[in-house]
Amino acid sequence: MGSASLLTQADWQRALRNEQLRAAQVFGRPEAEQKRLGYFHTLQEICQQPWTWAHTCDRMIASREGLRADMAGIRSLALTGSGSSEYAAECVCLPLRNELGISTESISGGALLMYGGKSLPRERPGLLVSLARSGDSPESSGVVELLLETEPEFRHVVVTCNEQGSLARAWRAHQRVHVITLPAETQDKSLVMTSSFTNLLLAARFLGMLERPDGYRELCERLSRITQELIRSNFDILAKIAGADFRRAVFLGSGSRFAAAREAALKMLELTSGRVTTLCETYLGFRHGPMSYVQDDTLIVCNLSSDSTIRAYELDLLHELDRKKLGLSKVIVGENIPDSAIREGDEVIECRGLTEPGDGETPVVYVVVAQLLAFFRCLEEGLQPDSPSEGGIINRVVGKFPLHTLS
Repeated sequence: MGSASLLTQADWQRALRNEQLRAAQVFGRPEAEQKRLGYFHTLQEICQQPWTWAHTCDRMIASREGLRADMAGIRSLALTGSGSSEYAAECVCLPLRNELGISTESISGGALLMYGGKSLPRERPGLLVSLARSGDSPESSGVVELLLETEPEFRHVVVTCNEQGSLARAWRAHQRVHVITLPAETQDKSLVMTSSFTNLLLAARFLGMLERPDGYRELCERLSRITQELIRSNFDILAKIAGADFRRAVFLGSGSRFAAAREAALKMLELTSGRVTTLCETYLGFRHGPMSYVQDDTLIVCNLSSDSTIRAYELDLLHELDRKKLGLSKVIVGENIPDSAIREGDEVIECRGLTEPGDGETPVVYVVVAQLLAFFRCLEEGLQPDSPSEGGIINRVVGKFPLHTLS
């Protein structure tokens, strides 16, 4: 990415293995042994992310002129996906809405299938951006096909990690669909989305920075540096936290970081095959009933805002949890975390540099913390991170199901 301060991935991994005992253990095994133990792909896909972001940045900037044409004159923007892809869309809605000054929403693929144009913003013309890892789940192409027929004033952009997926192949030549495929390494081989999630998120983020490509590149570089340092400094700490005696986990976040909390909760649920149950909520919403979820076996993961006003509300909630002696412990993620927020047994994940880009730009960093925490918990449960779902209850690609005609 043209920054001398960025290590090569090989040099960074070597330093990580030298500095973090758990990293030496998991990376130190031969590749064949890592695959036999079922964690090779997930570990690589989590840790490669700061470098994949550079390639996604290049790909999106190369698509700039086409995207400018796609967005010319639109009065509304809708982003869609299913599961993690939907949460990636949610993570960027707030900054995109503020930058573009138009109606901007995240709408699940399922809602679009069931309600069609009724669930889209009312303002026309509009643009629908579909995010997908494989593009092979039934709703991916089904949504585009349905809305091409019923919503002529909506243009379409598809962003997918799989150039051979049905979503990319079906619509690549259509005049109202612009297909962008991300670099091959973003298409995770693991069951759960890790590299694909953060790269789809950053790809969608470019929609608000089409006239500032240098600023977009700088943002991707900054997030890469922050995340490299985060993993390198906290690998062992996250492994230790994952070994604690918790059976429930709560993930708290505000604004764009609430969408990151939704993804974090899903990662823990998927990678533990449901053995650790999860809940995600906003800080202010947590008091209105969901706090009853917290028991003595509950880990509370708190994504702390860099904004002083938002942080004040968040710290009030953390102090309330401490007064009521709720939960097993807290994991507080952020920069310049005050001592007053930390009680005995809590863990702090200090993310240097997080304040400068601001809350709207940092969901990818919080999600990487959650990915590693879930990865290590999966190992603690005796499961295989590459395929943690016992009995094949969930699969890497959602199986086919009937698509029904709207009445």
